[in-house]
Amino acid sequence: MKTAAYIFIVFLLVIGCNSEPKNVAILDLETDTEIISDTIHQSMFEVTPISHASMVLRWDGAVIYVDPVGGQEIFEGMPKPDIILITDIHSDHFDVETLQKVNTADTKILVPLAVFDKLPDFLKNQVGVINNGEQKDVFEFAVEAVPMYNLRKEALKFHEKGRGNGYLIEKNGLRVYISGDTEDIPEMRQLENIDIAFVCMNLPYTMTVENAANAVLEFKPKMVYPYHYRGTEGLSDTTKFQTLVEEGDDAIEVKQLDWYPEME
Repeated sequence: MKTAAYIFIVFLLVIGCNSEPKNVAILDLETDTEIISDTIHQSMFEVTPISHASMVLRWDGAVIYVDPVGGQEIFEGMPKPDIILITDIHSDHFDVETLQKVNTADTKILVPLAVFDKLPDFLKNQVGVINNGEQKDVFEFAVEAVPMYNLRKEALKFHEKGRGNGYLIEKNGLRVYISGDTEDIPEMRQLENIDIAFVCMNLPYTMTVENAANAVLEFKPKMVYPYHYRGTEGLSDTTKFQTLVEEGDDAIEVKQLDWYPEME
């Protein structure tokens, strides 16, 4: 279903003169897949937004699914996952039926304990439980579970501290952060040396565009993707997010992809 039509090339994160290393992003305009050739860390990293919190990452030949939900059909044409990361128990992050369909016998699944407790027994032998602050090595990737939770009193019912995970994934020095459902918590603001970040922003469940931008300006990823930005009042203003970040620090590259193709 998802076949490449044509390729548009833009240069990102240019450092110094042409002889020095740089990242090159290649955007497939039909599938909205972005390929980042990271010549600094000698990695090839591709992201395909699926919907809302769901994405497919292709990284040096390995395939990582993040929060696969919505049925097998929307993953048609995607390579089978080597790793699946699930952030939380909510239905926009965790769906047993989808997980069962996209999973293979060789897939390694990492989840927080709250998700593990809801899995059917036949899947549990493939699953590693990883909780906040823990790290596991999977297929040459170091995967660290980063806290994700709400700060506002009125939102504490949505995501309590310690239940779900954001993820920090590293290979060959390339560090990728996936926020999960969170506000601008201290653990996010204290992140260091992040190359690529995926940051949520939707009310009332996570945080405002302004708080997301402020946090990004503090931990300073080289590149940031707004994702998970549909709230009860529609889609968050990711253009405003981009403006706030770029006005605050023009060294941070804000990348916009279509996370809601079903709304077109």
